Amino acid sequence: MDGDLDSFLDRLQRATTLEHLYRATEELRDYYGVLHVVYHWVSSVGDQYGAGTYSTEWVDRYLERGYVRVDPVVSGCLHRFHPVNWKQLDWSSKAARDFLTDAIAHGVGNQGYSIPVHGPSAQFAVFTVSDSCSDEEWETFVKANMRDLILIAHDFNRKALEFEQGDTPAPTTALSPREVSAMTLLAQGMSRAQAAQELSISEHTLRVYIEAARHKLGALNTTHAVARALSSGLIAV
Repeated sequence: MDGDLDSFLDRLQRATTLEHLYRATEELRDYYGVLHVVYHWVSSVGDQYGAGTYSTEWVDRYLERGYVRVDPVVSGCLHRFHPVNWKQLDWSSKAARDFLTDAIAHGVGNQGYSIPVHGPSAQFAVFTVSDSCSDEEWETFVKANMRDLILIAHDFNRKALEFEQGDTPAPTTALSPREVSAMTLLAQGMSRAQAAQELSISEHTLRVYIEAARHKLGALNTTHAVARALSSGLIAV
């Protein structure tokens, strides 16, 4: 992250697209040296959006398996107003333990710190930082950075509310040329690695385009997004 926290927050408030929020999570991940930074919000009408550094594979798997129903982070934050260390949550059920095992296998990390944010009209969000390390190392990290992370979480939420309320351009079904290219290659049966190579970009950059397209199309996962793009005539194979 170039510059100090104030300059980062200033750049965040100038964000006008979901891709800008993705870039912000990447900046934070690299700055803090953690595995992932994720911001996920549910609008006042129930629409779900997200920006973060989880792999597309994990996001798709989470949605397809309906993990939101058993995720202790979601249930643990829903009625809380204070930050939560994942180790403080209830992981006693088999479903929760299986979910955690799957999450770790997909690179989420064994440690997490989530900050619930409650907005107007039932808007709810969670800002999460996760990593793989010992309990002692994670406790030291959280103590050193918790105040800044809380501030960042609320600024992410402020920007999300602007998107929802229309203060910035709202997401539309018009895909950018790069998003069209990415979705077209996936529709043709290419893997993410093959599509990234074809476009001469990294798989991480490809994920940004895929997630932005999924968000615009209101799709539950990548397969759903490809289907919607095809049926609406946004891409052709």
